[in-house]
Amino acid sequence: MPELGFDVGEDARRSSNLDPNGQDSCSKSINETVNGSHQYVIKGYSLAKGMGAGKFVSSDTFSVGGYDWAIYFYPDGKNPEDSSVYVSVFIALASDGTDVRALFELTLLDQSGKGKHKVHSHFDRSLVSGPYTLKYKGSMWGYKRFFKRTTLETSDFLKDDCLAMHCTVGVVKTRTEGPKNYVVAVPPSNIGQNLKKMLESGLGADITFKVGEHSFKAHKLILAARSPVFRAQFFGLVGDTNMDEVELKDIEPAVFMAMLKFIYSDTLPDVHEISSLVHIGTFTNTIMAQHLLAAADRFSLDRLKSLCEAKLCEEVSAETVATTLALAEQHHCMLLKAVCLKFAAAPGNLAAVMQSEGFKYLEETRASLLSELLETIAVVDDDPSLPLSRKRSSSSNIGLNLDQSLDADGRRVRRRM
Repeated sequence: MPELGFDVGEDARRSSNLDPNGQDSCSKSINETVNGSHQYVIKGYSLAKGMGAGKFVSSDTFSVGGYDWAIYFYPDGKNPEDSSVYVSVFIALASDGTDVRALFELTLLDQSGKGKHKVHSHFDRSLVSGPYTLKYKGSMWGYKRFFKRTTLETSDFLKDDCLAMHCTVGVVKTRTEGPKNYVVAVPPSNIGQNLKKMLESGLGADITFKVGEHSFKAHKLILAARSPVFRAQFFGLVGDTNMDEVELKDIEPAVFMAMLKFIYSDTLPDVHEISSLVHIGTFTNTIMAQHLLAAADRFSLDRLKSLCEAKLCEEVSAETVATTLALAEQHHCMLLKAVCLKFAAAPGNLAAVMQSEGFKYLEETRASLLSELLETIAVVDDDPSLPLSRKRSSSSNIGLNLDQSLDADGRRVRRRM
């Protein structure tokens, strides 16, 4: 007998094609509480006693979530059968309302300063049956046996014949949100582009920097806002707000131009962009990043320094790792230093690194770094995860061998075997 069936997918496709102009839609229901608090003080507690079970003193009404509320305190208890053994406290709906759903927190305040308050709260726990529902005006939530009266009267909650209570009511409100019927096109921030145009045009510039054969105009307020060094130079205790020209040494014009562009735009400039404005010779992206890192450290531009450190970590190579390692050591870039040491110590990189000009500089000026490199090489050689084919032989004689060490003055010496 043939089976009866149908193509659910086909039916769905047919139904979806009924309205060619149909659009997807969405909405959400949001349940939240509107919270409000009231502090209630009962002064002359002892005079309220003896009024009889079921009799209460009341706070003033207070409004939360569109409803009025009041705190009822029963000094002789709410129930006659308790024979005034307990005091009772309730929070009552004091205005017209039907099925008002709410959360409550009732706190009897410790007046000794120890902070040991008596707290009954719906807010800090999961409610199995949900918020409490007050059916009509006069409905109440609270405790018939809130506190044993003899215990209360000898506690820190009663001071100078006064009790203090703090009440929080959270009225549950439900609302539905549909799709927004408007779209405001907010353009992206262009403050960096605008400031960069001010730098390039020189509009309103009040300071000129002489760097080599080049002059750069800038704005003291912008520089001071971005660099603590410039702030101190122009507006500090020993600064000169009237200076209009500064000569800078030990920095390349192209590097200073790149640093200025970062100060104004908060983005790293491209080497090609700088080369169109200032002759930069043989500067590559890596060399520019190295020089910019040093300049950033000099002028306390922490974000620029971190950006340069990240770029140098990405562009480490056998030709540049030695100079980058020295730079990282000098300017306290610990992550960059670790990346350089690990790269240089790798079995496939060490020979090429030791043939670079930067390595010769390390040998001549940074003996401590060579010692750290030896330690890193030893760690790599001891790494059990590396295959034997990738580990150096103990008889390796490439450049600085593992049977050499450094004396106290940083000179290489051969160990006695």
